[in-house]
Amino acid sequence: MTDPLIKQFEHAGQGQVFRFWEALTPEEQSSLLEEAREIDLEDITDLYKSLVLANQGDHKDFSNLEPATYISHPINGGDSAAWAEARSIGESALRNGSVAAFVVAGGQGTRLGYNKPKGLFPVTPLKEKSLFQVFAEKILGAQNTFGAIIPWFIMTSHVNHQDTVDFFEKNNHFGLHADQVHFFRQGRMPAIDNDGKILLSSKHSIAMSPNGHGGSLRALVRSGATQIMEGIGIEILSYFQVDNPLIKVIDPSFIGFHIQSESGMSSKMIPKAYADEKMGVFCNQNGKTVVIEYSDLPEEQTQATDEAGNLKFISGSIAIHMISRDFVKQMGSGDASAPSLPFHRANKKIPTVNDQGSPVKPKESNGVKLEMFVFDALPFSDKTIVVETQRSTDFSPVKNAEGLESPKSSKEDQMKEFASWLQAIGQEVPTDEKGVPVQSLEVSPLFGYDAQSFEKSWNELDEKPDLSQTTYLE
Repeated sequence: MTDPLIKQFEHAGQGQVFRFWEALTPEEQSSLLEEAREIDLEDITDLYKSLVLANQGDHKDFSNLEPATYISHPINGGDSAAWAEARSIGESALRNGSVAAFVVAGGQGTRLGYNKPKGLFPVTPLKEKSLFQVFAEKILGAQNTFGAIIPWFIMTSHVNHQDTVDFFEKNNHFGLHADQVHFFRQGRMPAIDNDGKILLSSKHSIAMSPNGHGGSLRALVRSGATQIMEGIGIEILSYFQVDNPLIKVIDPSFIGFHIQSESGMSSKMIPKAYADEKMGVFCNQNGKTVVIEYSDLPEEQTQATDEAGNLKFISGSIAIHMISRDFVKQMGSGDASAPSLPFHRANKKIPTVNDQGSPVKPKESNGVKLEMFVFDALPFSDKTIVVETQRSTDFSPVKNAEGLESPKSSKEDQMKEFASWLQAIGQEVPTDEKGVPVQSLEVSPLFGYDAQSFEKSWNELDEKPDLSQTTYLE
């Protein structure tokens, strides 16, 4: 008897997905059906019409773009009193237990030559702690400071979910309670060819791929994560991506500004180092905050400077957000009457199979992948703010095997931050011309996860270490 789902695909003109059905084993048939159940056929039809046939995905509106307004950091002239007030508000929210951490961790470390979930990648200068351990210890450090549990929501992918869960269990969740760490999978979308047909990656498998970091809002709702939040009193999510060990996972000032402004979604920015730096740019457009990708921002705006010679469009997006739980529910509900993130198309070379079921590795683009970007939610928020942060204290991702944004550059940036904490309290730290300590230095987040917590722990030491030697503080 034919499964009703197969008939639905045939009716939608997608019967090719099951063209090898009779040759599959029962296990392969079951696997194919399971993947097919993830697909909303109406969505695929609509997206094909809008993004492929009508080329709407290629039409971008850059009219009325203005530089984004933002709250300046005190080091660049921001109001120190306002920052102190925001920090106080954020600290109260943390003590009340209304804040959770949320990391997007669906990727593999392929570009690093590391065939495991990226969160397992070792990143610290001395102890070679994994990204996940760094974040866990930052959460633990904040918990110790504010005396409240900080839940951690971790979005994995179908590719790395079990490896991630196993890693946490093997390491006893790095000191966190198992029931405060919540794992869920990112949603997926099928790749389609230029005629709108869903592609197979094998006779019994659909060419599925993650639906982009914007899919995190849908996944939070569909996985039941937002229900968990409601049950334990979480009102705000601190959103970040897994590749950035320097991140302030818990930033009281950022939390405070978010609460103070009654924002649905807030963002951090860093000033772009130069006009062509490859990062999205925060802009104001028709009264709304938007992010324009670096490859899309018109050259006129990219190079524009003010009278002092500074970049006008200077606000670089670093994928750090504060998101209110109610806004997540609004954007991720999937209700027809609710706003939803737009999908973007990406023309790709998609491995597939021919009519005989033999593997095909195309040399040119043969189809389209569909994904959402989380920053596209910003215009849907009634209120939103952008807050300046420092590159040196919040942003040093590990993306490439060598060069910029590599393990080496990130370890150096971590040591520079540790050195700056010591120098701020009057300690002499020998450094090279780049400000990197001459002797390797690492500070566990359990000793200090920011300058304030570090200073407190340092003052409590009975015996100060010799900083001219390799030093690890825990």
